[in-house]
Amino acid sequence: MEVLTPKTTRRSTRLRVEIAVNVTSLDRMRPFAERCTTLVVSAQGCGLRSSRALQLETPIMLNDLPGGRSVTAKVVNCVPLGSDGKAFLIGASLYTHGNVWGIANPPEDWKVAAEQNVPAPSALKAAGSEPALNVNKKSWPYNLFSEGAEKHTNRK
Repeated sequence: MEVLTPKTTRRSTRLRVEIAVNVTSLDRMRPFAERCTTLVVSAQGCGLRSSRALQLETPIMLNDLPGGRSVTAKVVNCVPLGSDGKAFLIGASLYTHGNVWGIANPPEDWKVAAEQNVPAPSALKAAGSEPALNVNKKSWPYNLFSEGAEKHTNRK
């Protein structure tokens, strides 16, 4: 089911899709490993249901995506689902945008989001060609945060 949102508030269309993924913290000071389920996905991230809360800004890896893929992300939101403290909605922002979810016929704005990323060398090899890769020092992994792409007005 497609969730329509105004273009000014969302960078890409969100889809309600349940995909089981393994989530692992990449921060050894914040250990976490759990099989979670996506509730909503987009070209820039996802919302995951988890039995534990995760601290904001925690880098995570999502494994066992459709097609055997793995991607990295960071926690940008974590809110309890219900009042019993047994489930949490974790918002994750992908470092590499695109259709990592294996969605057939993704929304058109997902393609635009993927084109704005610098392709990884492994992706170029998989495509069968190895054109010269121009390194953009403002792109991940050189700069984890894009300039002005995301603002949190409720944070100080």
